[in-house]
Amino acid sequence: MSVTVRVPAKVNVQLAVGAARADGYHDLANVFLAVGLYDEVTVTPARELTVTCSGPDADQVPLDRTNLAARAAELLAARYGVDPAVHLHIAKDIPVAGGMAGGSADGAGALLACDALWSTGASRSDLLDICAELGSDVPFSLVGGAALGTGRGERLLELPVGGAFHWVFAVADGGLSTPAVYREFDRLNAGVDVPPPVASPMLLDALRTGDAGALAGALVNDLQPAALSLRPSLADTLEAGTAAGALAALVSGSGPTTAFLAKDEDAADQIAEVLVASGTCRTARVASAPAAGATVL
Repeated sequence: MSVTVRVPAKVNVQLAVGAARADGYHDLANVFLAVGLYDEVTVTPARELTVTCSGPDADQVPLDRTNLAARAAELLAARYGVDPAVHLHIAKDIPVAGGMAGGSADGAGALLACDALWSTGASRSDLLDICAELGSDVPFSLVGGAALGTGRGERLLELPVGGAFHWVFAVADGGLSTPAVYREFDRLNAGVDVPPPVASPMLLDALRTGDAGALAGALVNDLQPAALSLRPSLADTLEAGTAAGALAALVSGSGPTTAFLAKDEDAADQIAEVLVASGTCRTARVASAPAAGATVL
């Protein structure tokens, strides 16, 4: 018997970052939107816990116990007294180390798959608690749709979305370390009075009404200057997508993937073609949002 779970990528349509806390984390107002790029995690009984991975950039995915999928299996097993003897296979399609929560998605996918395989009877609240222990973005990977994340991003308020949004994601060569981007954010804001992060009412209303034009005017990522400082070439990608007709452009999360909001599906296809031809990115992917959270197939 095996269980396969499909889990989406995300884009941060607002990432408001507060000053560094005493514990090293930052308070966030993080508006997540799940998009239709997916990893699939398949769990099968085995003699011991093992992880394999296939798909684009699979060689960059750790296959030891540092992988969030493996950690998810171990945490769930420990909580419910189960032997975590399973084989986890991750079929990657979410860009690796690209600011789209691919690793977090795999953790949520493995958690839901193991829960189904072992019939633990865990409640949604129990699963979300384990997700929060795994990482700040993991709870949203389980939930999907749209949500406001507060605290370090793990406390979620699900948000209504009134229509489909069309996106293009330009995938860069190499990744960016999320901790490194936050350190650069702190360096760039040294001596600055960083205000507490607050969700934008204009942005939340644009999501609720499904208004792509209004959403374009409200997109913001406080980590973008730090990501551009560490990877200046991303500015060329942002410029190329904007020149191709994107309503708005921003770095996705901590980067280096860049996200472009399009007026419709045809426009998204055209923007993707121009981005690839520009030579400023390795590839470009088209996806719509919102997408469902982790789902057993």
